Amino acid sequence: MTISPCRPEPSMHAPVAGDYCSVSTRPGYLAARTRRTDSAASRDRKAWNSQNHGEPRGQNGCFSYIPPVRNIRGVSRRTLLTSLSLASLPLAFREPPAARRGKAPTPFPQPAVTSPRSAAGQSAPVTEQTLDVRFTEVSVPGHGSVTTRAYNGAVPGPTLRVRPGGVLQLTHVNGLPPNPHHDGGHNVPHHPNSFNLHTHGMHVSPSGDADNVLREFAPRTQEEADAGRPEPRYTSTIHVPDNHPAGTYWYHPHLHGAIAEQIVGGMAGVVIVEGDIDEVPEIRAAADLVVCINELKPKDGRIPAFTTGNWVNGVPSVFTVNGAVNPTLQLRPGEVQRWRLVAATAFTGLRLTLTGESGGLTMHQIAQDGITFPRAVAQDRIEMAMGNRADVLVRGGTPGRYELHADGVTGPLMTVEVTGAPVVPPMPLPDVLPQGRPFLDENAVDAGRPDREVLFHSDARVFPAPFPNAFRILGTGATPAADPSGDLTRDTAYGLFDPNVVNHTLPLGTVERWTVRTDETLPAHSHPFHLHTNPVLLTHRNGLRLDPPVWHDTIGLSGGAPGDSVTFLVAYEDFTGRTIAHCHQLQHEDLGMMQTVDYVAP
Repeated sequence: MTISPCRPEPSMHAPVAGDYCSVSTRPGYLAARTRRTDSAASRDRKAWNSQNHGEPRGQNGCFSYIPPVRNIRGVSRRTLLTSLSLASLPLAFREPPAARRGKAPTPFPQPAVTSPRSAAGQSAPVTEQTLDVRFTEVSVPGHGSVTTRAYNGAVPGPTLRVRPGGVLQLTHVNGLPPNPHHDGGHNVPHHPNSFNLHTHGMHVSPSGDADNVLREFAPRTQEEADAGRPEPRYTSTIHVPDNHPAGTYWYHPHLHGAIAEQIVGGMAGVVIVEGDIDEVPEIRAAADLVVCINELKPKDGRIPAFTTGNWVNGVPSVFTVNGAVNPTLQLRPGEVQRWRLVAATAFTGLRLTLTGESGGLTMHQIAQDGITFPRAVAQDRIEMAMGNRADVLVRGGTPGRYELHADGVTGPLMTVEVTGAPVVPPMPLPDVLPQGRPFLDENAVDAGRPDREVLFHSDARVFPAPFPNAFRILGTGATPAADPSGDLTRDTAYGLFDPNVVNHTLPLGTVERWTVRTDETLPAHSHPFHLHTNPVLLTHRNGLRLDPPVWHDTIGLSGGAPGDSVTFLVAYEDFTGRTIAHCHQLQHEDLGMMQTVDYVAP
């Protein structure tokens, strides 16, 4: 992986190097050995200090969307899916494609799956899962054994399937060591061994013990660990509305000050909401595969602590697909597969192409960020900001070897071998789809409420080291300045997250128009916008109308001259409570590029 050259620290846009690295897995997942944390507490307390941050940047320009992939149900009946023998990956990367064809394949990896169950006395199907978080050792060729935080000892964590009208019942075990002492501000990294849960993109309650990112699942204190107290357990109960769109979502921790370090260590998993799209005959006949792309930053045997602004500068990114490096998937000519693409990356947007020696394979996109399109859209390139998902249908064509590449990333993310007996006649693609959400009517925008204007902006050298740069959200509802009459580019509060400030009060039952833009000047500098709880309908990009508009929950915005601008409509529906909007370049979020939104009754 390469990143466009940027200014060195103390500027806010320091470079991040990234050579594509190999990860050994067994079988198909990151090879993990879970460690108890009691004896490691002393060492870990020294490692996890407060940090600053220059800026690992996404390397792509304008980020767009892709659909995630569905569950593995039925795959074994329909297709043989294979991956490269992971022990041979370092050699395989140096070999030409022809030399690699003879390598013995192993099954294409899929995360563990938890499905909903209907129990006696329960009116709704329940998906129950314990998510155990602790330090896990994974084997990364070229780096040796790497220690990282993980769900249930795997990267990614288990895939959770749920149904509309069902319940997602989760128990969280915090097996991490005590947090280091922190007496700094809230907009610097802190509490790296605390976490919570965000069901990214789902339209569910942001309050109570549901999708509440203002909670904290803290580890034991040092006193509790020394006394042998049990590891703390927390509960999330998420009720999925009866009309929730069927599609691909994901979950990850979202505690302000700890997010970037945890996600770049692989704490993420996929959520699949089952429903109408799955029953379309052409889609029901297709193998349904999760393709979860994680971005890891291993260095010196562990994921670096977020202690300075340059914390991962020069640390190569390791991109894995379902925990494997460049796994190989087999596809018969004429066969159709459904891939649920998930960009579970903290720093890097993914502009994806699927190319081969004799051309490429078309990706027929059927959903963006969990919401089904009215009809499939043929794409030669799919752009994903950090956090996006895209569902695509891929049909095998001319036999041969194809590779899924992301611009700026060295080496393929995964390999597709079109081989075997052709499917005759070829499996069809659907003509029409059950649209996941109806489009909003621009005439429904509340004329009595002004449009919201939001600007992502950063200022260098505002604070002392190790975190000198200010990552601000300006415009409508911006956090007030500490000194309104002073130089706002030097202000220590203006536009920065303040937990005591509500930046946007959003009444249920209203439709509003937002315009969000960035004033960054370099295309590699991205600020993806993410609003919790309600999806947004993207209607314009850089002043040009999209026809048709596209539903998103995360929208990429790249720098330039000028930087990107997007306009969207959003309806505030169903759920009250406080949550957030923020930049999904997650180190920016940890450093203050976040706002509080409050959904209120009309």
